[in-house]
Amino acid sequence: MKTHRTILFLLIAASLAVTSCRSRTDKSEGTVILTAETNAFPVVVSVSSTDPGVFQIPSFTLHSIIKDPSMVIGTELQTIEMRSFTVSYRRRDTGTRVPAPIARGLSGNVLPGGNLIVTNLPFLTFDQLLSQPLKDLVQFGRDTETGTAVITLDVTFQFFGRTISGDDIASAPTSFTIDVTP
Repeated sequence: MKTHRTILFLLIAASLAVTSCRSRTDKSEGTVILTAETNAFPVVVSVSSTDPGVFQIPSFTLHSIIKDPSMVIGTELQTIEMRSFTVSYRRRDTGTRVPAPIARGLSGNVLPGGNLIVTNLPFLTFDQLLSQPLKDLVQFGRDTETGTAVITLDVTFQFFGRTISGDDIASAPTSFTIDVTP
């Protein structure tokens, strides 16, 4: 009888271990995970720049990772059709005003286990430069809320798509910090 309890205990422990590992990787529906990476984050951006490229990330690489490691090759139904991306902001300084978030459409397909490179995604738009708090830097050379000439922002990108089989997919947020100057 003691042996049966031991075996039962080991089976329960094993099933808990398997389900807890799965819950860590299942951040989106379906059988694939979408990740995004870039190594071209700006550090300082001037609102007086007239070059729109200054307010863009040159390229992001989107990766489709198959959740089940025993699958060597994915199926066509696991292809992610990209739908959109968002950009949101959080102040790193003492200010509370942030630019309005960006939500834009995005097209392209990421094959299972494959990559898609998207280029020139904006992290600030001219509409945001003409709205608070960045408008203060343009007009007065300082943020009227904090009195400083630099606004420090965390900029967060997130990508959204859907597999051909109909599962909604979202990447984990990717963030970087910039100093916005007059």
